[in-house]
Amino acid sequence: MRGKLLSPWVTARVQFVLAAFFVVAAVAKIADPPGFAHEIHNYLLVPAAAVNAFALVLPWLELVAGVALFFDLWRRTAAAVLGLLLAVFIGALGINLARKHPVDCGCFGTSKVSRTDDERLADMKLAILRDVGLLALSAQILAATRGESA
Repeated sequence: MRGKLLSPWVTARVQFVLAAFFVVAAVAKIADPPGFAHEIHNYLLVPAAAVNAFALVLPWLELVAGVALFFDLWRRTAAAVLGLLLAVFIGALGINLARKHPVDCGCFGTSKVSRTDDERLADMKLAILRDVGLLALSAQILAATRGESA
């Protein structure tokens, strides 16, 4: 079973899914830096002075890593960067969930739909589950390419 999960066929498809997810998410954030900065600020985890820098740099990091993974460039590095980002996102959502502080994920840009606090808390749980699944995809790539250079 381990051999099948780490096969080049599976890894290629995992790379495509992970890359597509991050490229789509990055484009939405790049299109609306002020909206994404607002979402980052709502998490109450980043110093106010750093929010705009995060809003400008983070989506481009996601885009570059996603494109690199899509084109099989620096595959291990791209998968590791995306895995690290996912771990940070899971942590940020988890901290706010533990605080019972509802935030919109901001994963695909600014939400235009008004939702209740309970709906946003439920969405945060789903976002954590989704991100854990994506983190598993990153881990699959790293495991399947063990021994390769960056």
